[in-house]
Amino acid sequence: MNKFIKYLVEGNVGKIIFNRPDKFNCFVHAMALQMIEALDKASADKNVRAIYITGEGKAFHAGQDLSEAIDSSGPGIQKIVEEHYNPIITKIRNAEKPVVCAVNGAAAGAGANIALACDVVIAASSAFFTQAFSTIGLIPDSGGTYFLPRLVGFGKASALMMLSEKVSAADAEKIGMIYKVVEDEKLQEEAFAIAKTLSQMPTKGIALTKKLLNESMSATLEQQLENESKRQVEATRTYDFIEGVKAFIEKRKPIFKGE
Repeated sequence: MNKFIKYLVEGNVGKIIFNRPDKFNCFVHAMALQMIEALDKASADKNVRAIYITGEGKAFHAGQDLSEAIDSSGPGIQKIVEEHYNPIITKIRNAEKPVVCAVNGAAAGAGANIALACDVVIAASSAFFTQAFSTIGLIPDSGGTYFLPRLVGFGKASALMMLSEKVSAADAEKIGMIYKVVEDEKLQEEAFAIAKTLSQMPTKGIALTKKLLNESMSATLEQQLENESKRQVEATRTYDFIEGVKAFIEKRKPIFKGE
């Protein structure tokens, strides 16, 4: 089987690399399954305390390989959405560790929305994002209609989806779509440094923050205040909370274990 997804562990970071550069990292069935497997490995490995996603070659991820989508003997569009992209987005959001995305080039269609589902998104200055779906008569999937309006506002998201406009990395940062844009040659170094930093922080506390952010998408203020109270109590029961307080009192740098 072709290795469409590279997975390796570097320190406490699980690196997932899209590896179909000749096809701009477009997904096919086998590649989607390998991505799901890599996310499962990273999530289950206790030594992995942050996940890092990027692409090989000029593109980050140009979405679905359309030749497979229209192939009568292929998986079919319903299976592609429900068994490929939906599980990938769900696993990214449910991973109890931070997911850092380094967008090294074009992020189109499902590729753009996989990036937007991540916790921290850093893009190379030459990268761009486009929903792309409307140009071929499709609708945004992979959580695009969920995340993009919450990131940039309803009106902006509506226009970007209907017009399929390209959004430069600089503009994506400006409108709050992503966290940061860096020079192309510094992308991997700077983005991985962020992942490495997060991998040495209180992993369980970060996981609880992530859960709260997920819950905030549908909660009322009263519900969210209650959620915060519950999660804060959970945070105080972690090793890293005790270590953080002790280090603060003792005026030293804390040594977190992710426990």
